[in-house]
Amino acid sequence: MVEKGMGTYQEISFLTADPKKLILICYSQAILNLKTAREHYVAKEYEAKAKSLQKALDIICELNNALDFKKGGSIAKNLDELYKYMTRSLLEADIKKDINMFAIIIRMLEELESAWKAIIMPSDRSEARPQMMVEMPARIGAPPVATARMWSA
Repeated sequence: MVEKGMGTYQEISFLTADPKKLILICYSQAILNLKTAREHYVAKEYEAKAKSLQKALDIICELNNALDFKKGGSIAKNLDELYKYMTRSLLEADIKKDINMFAIIIRMLEELESAWKAIIMPSDRSEARPQMMVEMPARIGAPPVATARMWSA
């Protein structure tokens, strides 16, 4: 009974949350699922790894689908490229059994999460807007234009 009530509470909290906080939840859950997928891979629990990896990919897809290209301009375009890169990289890493790529994507998501936290909950509103630098490795289909992107929100 308590579990059902807790699930309902979490669902209502999620459905009524501020959209900016939903982004943070998505980053947090994508990171958690990728870390879990990596742990399952090391433990040779391949079915559990696949489920966790799929959850992370679904979240990254939802983050991409939520982009507003009219309001977001070049930032939305760059995030679109980055999310697509993450998806391609994770799929290819899974096929090639490249667990190191999981760690690279986790770090990228953690950096994005940190930047969003700074945007949403700045300690001093008079500070300059935060910038994030996300490095995209040259391998696994990274965009040919550059190996690093700079965004400010």
